Amino acid sequence: MTDKTTRQPIAVLVTDEDKAKLEKRDDKRALRRFLRNRPAVIALGVLLIIILLTIGAPLIERYRYDAIDLRARASPPNELHWLGTDGVGRDVWSRLLNGGQVSLVVGFGATLIATLIGTVLGALSGYYRGWVDMVIMRITDVFMTFPSIIIMLTLAAMLPRTVWTIVFIIGGLSWTGTARIVRSQVMSIREQEYILACRALGYTDGRIITVHILPNVFGSLVALVTFAIGSAILTEAGLSFLGLGVPPPTPSWGNMLETARNLDILRNLPWMWIPPAIMLVITVLSVNFIGDGVRDAVDPRMVI
Repeated sequence: MTDKTTRQPIAVLVTDEDKAKLEKRDDKRALRRFLRNRPAVIALGVLLIIILLTIGAPLIERYRYDAIDLRARASPPNELHWLGTDGVGRDVWSRLLNGGQVSLVVGFGATLIATLIGTVLGALSGYYRGWVDMVIMRITDVFMTFPSIIIMLTLAAMLPRTVWTIVFIIGGLSWTGTARIVRSQVMSIREQEYILACRALGYTDGRIITVHILPNVFGSLVALVTFAIGSAILTEAGLSFLGLGVPPPTPSWGNMLETARNLDILRNLPWMWIPPAIMLVITVLSVNFIGDGVRDAVDPRMVI
């Protein structure tokens, strides 16, 4: 008789220190991949410059954004007013800088709210499934049934017109796409072997979702989140253009564009609306390029 030996699997214990080293190595690889993406790096630099300019507006503005000089009404760009003045003599350069603060706060704030709501609801729906999934998805379907822009216009007309009102209106109505994407990703990941192992080890559902599932959804969310930032900025501009956004005298790029509704200003006073239009285009394009770069950097299928 021949002895038959069986090979036993070798258990490899991975310590928390080893796991931290692996995560740090992955972060470095992702950073290197991002830095190789030249359009994304340039876009990041442009966006940082815009953010610094808007934050430092009180230091570099030549006049207060609400200061009125009736003697300089509708003046073209000159040595005193670099971008000219509007119809009541307010400096366009100062209003452009301060208006960027409002537009960026709305863009990032609304996206943060929408991402938090969509991620939580999508994760619960995809992980628990059953009646939890049915209830959450039916609520999502209801929100997606009604045209969001009509609801935004209605709420903006009924509620006090403040920056934070606009942030909560846009964020509270823009989470449905995030919820559906997170749900589909979580439903796929929850069937992976390592998730089954976590359940066997007695990990709580909260720990499994937050520590072992959601980090793996991050890559899929990056592009969606960046597009959402641009969309929120454009939505605020649209509401302000229709007169339902941030009320004057507080400037935003949207309500600066609202002056272009006047045909005479549109034709003869381009310095009143071209600067905010350019800033909107540059900001949205920069955010989108950054999103593409981050998505490619965190994608594990990318070549190292």
